[in-house]
Amino acid sequence: IPTSHKNKLQAQREPLRQALQRAAILSNEKFRGVRWVLTDGSLKIVSSNADQEEAQEEVEVKYAGDALDIGFNVNYLLDVLNNVTGNELECAFGDSSSSALISYASEKGFKYVVMPMRI
Repeated sequence: IPTSHKNKLQAQREPLRQALQRAAILSNEKFRGVRWVLTDGSLKIVSSNADQEEAQEEVEVKYAGDALDIGFNVNYLLDVLNNVTGNELECAFGDSSSSALISYASEKGFKYVVMPMRI
């Protein structure tokens, strides 16, 4: 389990879950990829498909770290957001090619590792 990630994001579970569900509609049906574009205080979720359709969602977050552009399989992210009851989540990143660690303050033993994908 990764422990030394310097980029940390804090977000409310429900707004993030809803934004991912909307972006998933226009993600590629085979690969289900979404891009997270992280800057100070903002997370932009971008998805596109083979028909040149694109979705962009912006979510207000607390983010401390370098500007980062990282891709994930949206189904893996929704799995964790749909099955945990905690409200505030923390996600720690290294860079665009290293894993992300998702945890919840209210769920002490819960850790979820998600590997990035190239988009």
